[in-house]
Amino acid sequence: MPLAAVDLPRAYRLLNHGPVTLVTSADGERRNIMAAAWAMPLDFDPPKVAVVIDKSTLTRELIEASGTFALNLPCRAQAKATLDVGSISGRDLAGSDKFAHFGLATRAGTAIAVPLLEGCVGWLECRVISEPHNQGRYDLFIGEVVAASADTDVFRDGRWHFEDAPETKRTLHYVAGGAFYVTGESLDLGD
Repeated sequence: MPLAAVDLPRAYRLLNHGPVTLVTSADGERRNIMAAAWAMPLDFDPPKVAVVIDKSTLTRELIEASGTFALNLPCRAQAKATLDVGSISGRDLAGSDKFAHFGLATRAGTAIAVPLLEGCVGWLECRVISEPHNQGRYDLFIGEVVAASADTDVFRDGRWHFEDAPETKRTLHYVAGGAFYVTGESLDLGD
């Protein structure tokens, strides 16, 4: 899979169409991955994102300890893995983590010490912008995107090109109860 860096002022475009994300986190040797349907872009320059992460999760514990997280954009080929990692807590896997438990391959982040899930079509590496009130009351984390990359089969020149790629590389949209939709037909009305 060919990868390329995404210009940070255009990083918001990776999330703008509302895909489900997989949040990866790490603190030292401990690492975790969870599914998050509530993630969105907030700003262009510097790019910022928001994601909801419940207080009870291992992901939240690791993010609070490290101050970093990554948003990984899974594709249709990863729908089962997305459902799997979203259906079990990392706290329930004694002596293992979800990556090992589900046989998920990772690569190192380029700007932060958080694993990035292989096979995804986009990645946003983020540093937490501390907002204790929002984090405590609403479970809402704001992150500054410090690095972004994408699979050039589907994202290049600052925009998605799903029509040119295999159906398996379309992003996922979760609608509850184990049901997903994939990104559909494009309708281009200009730039």
